[in-house]
Amino acid sequence: MEERIMETGPCIWELELRGGHKAVLQRKCGGSGDHLYIEIPYAGAYGMGEKYNGLNQKGKKAVNQVTEKFCHQGENTYLSAPFFVTDTGLGIYVETREKTEFNFEARIECIFPSDAMVHVFTGTPSEIIAGYMKCFGPAKLPPKYSFGIWVSANHWNTQKAVEEQLRLMDEYHFPASVLVLEAWSDEATFYIWNGAGYEPKEGGKAHEAKEFDFTKSSMWPDPRKMIDTLHERGIHLVLWQIPVYKKQAAEEVSCRQLELDKEDALHRGLCVFRKDGSPYEIPEGFWFSGSLIPDFTNPESKNTWFEKRRYLLDMGVDGFKTDGGEFIHEDDLVFCRQLSGAEAQNSYAQTYTEAYTEFLRKDKVLFSRAGFAGAHRTPIHWGGDQQSENGELYSVLQAGLSAAMTGIPFWSFDIAGFAGELPTPDLYRRATQFSCFAPVMQWHSEPDGGQFRDLMPGMEGNNERSPWNIARAWGCPEFVNEMRFWHRLRMNLLPYLYSTAILCCREYRPMMRPLIYEWPEDREAVCTEDEYLLGKSLLVAPLLEEEQYKRQIWLPEGNWYGLFTHRKYEGSRHIISEERFPVYLRSGCALALKGGAREGLAADTGNETGKTVDLHFMLAGNSGEEHFWDEAGEINICWDRQGVTIEGMGERQITWEKIQET
Repeated sequence: MEERIMETGPCIWELELRGGHKAVLQRKCGGSGDHLYIEIPYAGAYGMGEKYNGLNQKGKKAVNQVTEKFCHQGENTYLSAPFFVTDTGLGIYVETREKTEFNFEARIECIFPSDAMVHVFTGTPSEIIAGYMKCFGPAKLPPKYSFGIWVSANHWNTQKAVEEQLRLMDEYHFPASVLVLEAWSDEATFYIWNGAGYEPKEGGKAHEAKEFDFTKSSMWPDPRKMIDTLHERGIHLVLWQIPVYKKQAAEEVSCRQLELDKEDALHRGLCVFRKDGSPYEIPEGFWFSGSLIPDFTNPESKNTWFEKRRYLLDMGVDGFKTDGGEFIHEDDLVFCRQLSGAEAQNSYAQTYTEAYTEFLRKDKVLFSRAGFAGAHRTPIHWGGDQQSENGELYSVLQAGLSAAMTGIPFWSFDIAGFAGELPTPDLYRRATQFSCFAPVMQWHSEPDGGQFRDLMPGMEGNNERSPWNIARAWGCPEFVNEMRFWHRLRMNLLPYLYSTAILCCREYRPMMRPLIYEWPEDREAVCTEDEYLLGKSLLVAPLLEEEQYKRQIWLPEGNWYGLFTHRKYEGSRHIISEERFPVYLRSGCALALKGGAREGLAADTGNETGKTVDLHFMLAGNSGEEHFWDEAGEINICWDRQGVTIEGMGERQITWEKIQET
């Protein structure tokens, strides 16, 4: 891979690309910005953050602008980046915070501010994406428990509701490693537990945990005890956040602490202002209209903001779900570090998540919706808001694969959508299967009585997307057993997922890898937008059509083995999947599982996400070699027809089975 910097000003470059291709780049200066014209033979252009309208952007215009769009995102995106890579070996990153436009026609045209530097990369897609990631530094490795199962529902707004979920997980024998609470706070400050008693503090001073009285709270009578109970069960707690000093509605109960916080922010300049000196308020018609927003480029603002939330970490909270961040809607703004509103419309989301990333300790986790260039440095991200419709499943897959081609390694989505009418068992099944083989697996639902209130008849306002609630709504109790299989399989995949995550951080790779990532010269791979590698070993082909149990798949070169049937397939051809779900293990690779999985892929191995001392490897093909990493160090496993050799076992117990030609 080679990187060159195209400085400002007009110029013409001619580049030799991989495979004998050539590209001619011409930068022209204009009054409203610069234009970069690229003459290049190409079949596909990829990247630019989450693109819900397709993985390959050829024939489309990509506007790189962070935007909040509730469901049916189309050409909009919460997470944008002015970066793309072509199948023929050219990558472009326009270094600017402002909006850019890329037109992918026969000739590629990029429009951007005249002061922007252009980074030009040549090489394979994997090399180019790594080069782009290195402009910012390596991805941060999330804690191991992040790769288990996340459970969430907005209506869990009391300690009693959490205890009921724990009871249901016990009753139905479902594992979970992270529980997200959205409706936990006072809905005013967004850092104080709802119902807590306390004395308001002036001047930006923060409370300690001991200064809150929960004895009279009907909602959270003992949050510390609740957190301890979750931890005892191997479940980690994540709390919802929003970057606002909220404007309360007239019908809401006034919060004195919120008013003091706003007064302090205005007095000390901790929020965003307009150039005329007036405070910036989110305009009417947007989420949280009328609210002030903190200026995370201001060190004093960051310090005050996070000191007020430090007591939550002291109580044992494991991380935050940083929602929103798409709150800049005016250009005439000023920030502490001299950003303009035009720059901040993109970069504010990234500054927000960077601030939380700096605040959290190594063992803590972040879960964010919005972001910008360099978002791989602030994991984890999820694909935002979708309705429970089949078409939304396809669009969020495209978003995840586009994010991967932008170097974002750790990504997730809401299983079967979080809004609107409850998903059908068919949609929920296929989305769960897909999510089982995504970097992060989680289900979530919007508030009861939310923006799309349609529910199944007789559901009494309960739109929770838990497997047992879907089963109850559709009158199919056996559905719980079917979903349990995929949840347990996910927990058994944890060793492979975590080892892959470690390698992604070390080698500047995404976890999800569209076929174009590895086979850019394979025309079928270029045309395939609904399959991906998860790490290097597993090929995944989600079921995207209603009532679909089989589908056509393109298998790239080499040999592949069905994960569930162990049937061998030769690559470089199309096949019709006959697997329980289309997942294939690559010949010469190994799949690391929890040791209990030697009894079956969906063996009950519980919630454990700590140090793994018992491992089971599925070895694909007659010979191969695998390097496995976890918190206990590296294992090298090699096999051929003569046998299996293992280095680095230490005190771990290891078994294996060969999946090979007979």
